[in-house]
Amino acid sequence: MTQIWQTAVSDVDTKKISVLDRILIGRSAAMQQLKQVLSVVAPTEAPVMVQGETGVGKELVCEALHKASGRSGDLVAVNCAAIPADLLESELFGHEKGAFTGADQRRIGRIEQAQGGTLFLDEIGDMPLALQAKLLRVLETRRIQRVGGRGEIEVDFRLVTATHRALASDAEAGRFRSDLYFRINVFPVSVPSLSQRTDDIPLILEAMIGRQQDRNPDAMPPHFNQGALRALSAHSWPGNVRELRNMFERAAVLFAGRVVTAEAVQNVLLPSQGMTSVPAEPVTMQPTIIAGDDQDAIRTILEAEGSVDMRSYLRDIEERLIDAALRKNGGCVSQAARTLRLQRTTLIEKMKKLSITREAVMMN
Repeated sequence: MTQIWQTAVSDVDTKKISVLDRILIGRSAAMQQLKQVLSVVAPTEAPVMVQGETGVGKELVCEALHKASGRSGDLVAVNCAAIPADLLESELFGHEKGAFTGADQRRIGRIEQAQGGTLFLDEIGDMPLALQAKLLRVLETRRIQRVGGRGEIEVDFRLVTATHRALASDAEAGRFRSDLYFRINVFPVSVPSLSQRTDDIPLILEAMIGRQQDRNPDAMPPHFNQGALRALSAHSWPGNVRELRNMFERAAVLFAGRVVTAEAVQNVLLPSQGMTSVPAEPVTMQPTIIAGDDQDAIRTILEAEGSVDMRSYLRDIEERLIDAALRKNGGCVSQAARTLRLQRTTLIEKMKKLSITREAVMMN
């Protein structure tokens, strides 16, 4: 079985991996394995069941799967837990005019909207049993009938489902139709929790900063130093990536344009209770600036840290040097550039890249 799987993975189209990399952020072993699995199943017609804890990004996995599939239609998502049971049938199958009170015109359902594309049924475990039987018939016949309609309509879609529930146990207990369970569980995919891939946290934060700047080019994002990243990696992340996104949004408000430290992460950004105050001034940590030939200092840092993200470390040093030079020269960029032995235009470019403004420096 292992040899068969390795052969399948070796035949994977690198273009599909590229598509998956753009949507699913992470290079950890767990994420690489997930991407390999998705790249194998994407071009097939097999129904996929995405399993994972709340907040891991199951809908994002479905989006990646759809993009890598090459299907020409749309990705249509339905959260079965968010729609009342008595409305879910009409939402999925659509209805004809006059089918029920309030149906003043024909409505195309989500299944028809997914024609040629992918239908994503999130939290399918919450679908009523009666509707499960109708969905099973659609999967078997590839035909639907709108509510209040008489004729049948042929449909072509790829089904992807997701749930955080143990559907196998629900099927055994009669809470979920066992025949439907076996029909949709052709290719199960497990999404790792954030606690299983904490190595990906810096990349995820980098992507979040990029999206923030795409939305608002003038935004001054927070910068997480090595201490902050270690504190984030040590967190248990019960809310997974959704919890990380919430933390980042807090940091974007409270530490805009500033360095976030481990102390800030532990005491401000990941509070055990609701916030009762806002930090008057974010605490920053000044990195040790190493002399060119001070090998003992370098060795000491590497032994203490275990490993060092050199790019992040050098960025911390640049930020502190620019901050100090601007303060020393009263906010004058030209004089600060001379202090740092840089061209004025070079310093301006570095300030833009690091989201440093003269006004922010002089206000603090």
